[in-house]
Amino acid sequence: MSEFFEAIWNGQGIGDGADLEEVLQAYVLVKPEDGDWIAACAAHASQPYVERFASFDAYLDNADPLERIPVSAQMISDAISLLPGS
Repeated sequence: MSEFFEAIWNGQGIGDGADLEEVLQAYVLVKPEDGDWIAACAAHASQPYVERFASFDAYLDNADPLERIPVSAQMISDAISLLPGS
């Protein structure tokens, strides 16, 4: 089985995916109007992060994540820039 990831923004899950790049693209759902990810990330009490699970089944079974990956504004910007139409 392959790993599975969930994107967290302001303490809430906003998307998930089979790889890190895919899940980072979920942050497009909360993209600030001015596009300033540095300010948007700094404005929240909890920094964005991604939880990595052993598998999709582990995620569905509410297993504890294997790790919490801190997400930077640059990581988000880079991933979103790869989306069509960006």
